[in-house]
Amino acid sequence: MKFRKIAGALGAEISGVDLTQDQSADLIKNIRDIFLNHNVIFFKNQPLTSRQFMNFAKSMGTPVEYPFVKGFEDFPEIIEVKKLEHEKVNFGGVWHSDTTYLECPPMGSMLLSKETPPFGGDTLFACQYAAYEALSDTMQRMLNGLQGISSSAKADVSKTREDRIKSDGKDSAPKSFSSIHPVIRTHPETGRKALYVNVAHTSGIEGLTNAESASLLSFLFEHQVKPEFTCRWAWELNCLAFWDNRCTQHNPINDYDGYRRVLHRITLQGDKPV
Repeated sequence: MKFRKIAGALGAEISGVDLTQDQSADLIKNIRDIFLNHNVIFFKNQPLTSRQFMNFAKSMGTPVEYPFVKGFEDFPEIIEVKKLEHEKVNFGGVWHSDTTYLECPPMGSMLLSKETPPFGGDTLFACQYAAYEALSDTMQRMLNGLQGISSSAKADVSKTREDRIKSDGKDSAPKSFSSIHPVIRTHPETGRKALYVNVAHTSGIEGLTNAESASLLSFLFEHQVKPEFTCRWAWELNCLAFWDNRCTQHNPINDYDGYRRVLHRITLQGDKPV
């Protein structure tokens, strides 16, 4: 196994690994270490079946079902993330950390590319360790202890789910979720601090007025996705990406109208942010 960094802030591509095969405990540990050190990891040329995809996911964590979209009949924890030729809005097409509106948001997510457009459809990732560490000491002190209010009902991100809910929605899913989490989160495995708000789901800050929240969050939303905190992944067929939702945001670029893009996604169980 080898790996190479793809940007200064985060991201590593791993090669020399065949995920269609069972992996040794030592190799799984090495992959996990690279994941924790680089926040998002990528593998090319991995033509995985759903069972093989699930096996790798289980070696990294505990797969859970996504709240709004039905999974496959045999593998309910795997959903399709897709935009079809006639659709204009892509699924989750805004900067976000996954489902922070849940009491226990996921530790990570995996995407496996099954159909890719002839151009476009890249995904951006942003390191929230770097975003936190670039703040002034005064701003860090002010943010520590604040609690962000997350909602699944913010208009911009709700719109990105509409096509999938129409075609693959869960009848049993609540209309909305909300939860409260620290604005600055301490990673449970690395002990590092990360900025933990996102424009898709964070609707306010507990104890502040709407105007005060809006002003502070506007600054943070712009700050946390500065180019120097990001990497960009160009998808090919049979690529797998695995990112740490506790310290990483992502944003799929919607620049391939008229073409189909289909990926399979597995979400891994997390814990309550502190």
